Amino acid sequence: MTPTPGTTSRRRRRAVAAVGVLSASVLAAGCSTGSAPGTSSSRPPTASAEVAPPPSAGGTPVPKRPRPAPLTIAVAGDVHFEGVLRDRLGDPATALAPATAALAAADVAVVNLETSVGTGGTPDPGKRYTFQAPPGAFSALAAAGVDVASMANNHALDFGRDPLPGMFDAVDAALTADPPLAVVGIGRDAEEAFRPAELDVGGTVVATIGATLADADPTADPTGHWAATDRSAGTADALDPGRLLRTVESADRSADVVLVYLHWGVQGERCPSSGQRSLAADLVEAGADIVVGSHAHVLQGDGRLGPGYVAYGLGNYAWYSQTSEAASTTGVLTLTVRPPRSPSGRASVTEAAWEPARIGTDGLPRVITGSGAAAFDADLRRLRACAGLAP
Repeated sequence: MTPTPGTTSRRRRRAVAAVGVLSASVLAAGCSTGSAPGTSSSRPPTASAEVAPPPSAGGTPVPKRPRPAPLTIAVAGDVHFEGVLRDRLGDPATALAPATAALAAADVAVVNLETSVGTGGTPDPGKRYTFQAPPGAFSALAAAGVDVASMANNHALDFGRDPLPGMFDAVDAALTADPPLAVVGIGRDAEEAFRPAELDVGGTVVATIGATLADADPTADPTGHWAATDRSAGTADALDPGRLLRTVESADRSADVVLVYLHWGVQGERCPSSGQRSLAADLVEAGADIVVGSHAHVLQGDGRLGPGYVAYGLGNYAWYSQTSEAASTTGVLTLTVRPPRSPSGRASVTEAAWEPARIGTDGLPRVITGSGAAAFDADLRRLRACAGLAP
């Protein structure tokens, strides 16, 4: 597929040129092909397989058409730079090292940036915890190998709207930096907040959409008023999922792979709510190939849902506190995706490999092996069962 306007042609560790706020159109360059260390499954080869069509009516062989090569998409949970993590932004290039090798190894890596970004503003008086990081947070994510960060969450406007102009300038700068980072789920208006980040990987376009489901009860979650509108900045709010579903349908028509990253669920609950399960099914039906999320601050089940792949909760990833073993258990989920054979086809996740990790006192995740990894796998099987997902 030739890159189209609004598409970032991203190959890791190469500079790109940008057009617009969240996406860009450039020519392809080289990409990484390494597999994520610590995973138990091997990645299929990325060489294109030849598909031999039948001969023409006259008996003359028709030239073989190459099948799109598989690609890897790595996803992880909540990241911020509070507490012990704040000083690490003094050197953004190493802020998240050595935690993110699995993210950097994938063709596309996506996380949730669970903080406001910028300077100034006033902490939201309705919130118990308020987070804010300087714009260097974007540089730190990009240096760690992250391609897309969702800011559709209940901390993106912790310090109000006053810091947003500077934050949007930093978002624009991050997209044109080397390496670049795209930010989704927040925007100067609703159209921008819901706009997908589209990345070209060897001719396969991956669209990533970020959205949050703010609680309808302001006493439980006072962030519902943060929703972007046609005339005001804010987050991509999907409490009414109509716009999100339409965005997925549109992305499915223009991209080869559609990934939705949601801020949803109930904090501390390890099994997804009925609302999560219902929306996941609707998103897959609308054309989402991959649906992932966070907010519970613990892992929830992942697995196959019809033609799509769902990971309800990715837990914390780089986090300043470890309140329990469940809250500090984390990992990177790397999905191997086979692009569709035709414009009318669907992408397919052919392999899912977790790199299990545990968050330490420094706020960074570190890979666990041996009996710890075996316990992690057993826990995943239980979580998949309570999520009603197929292995």
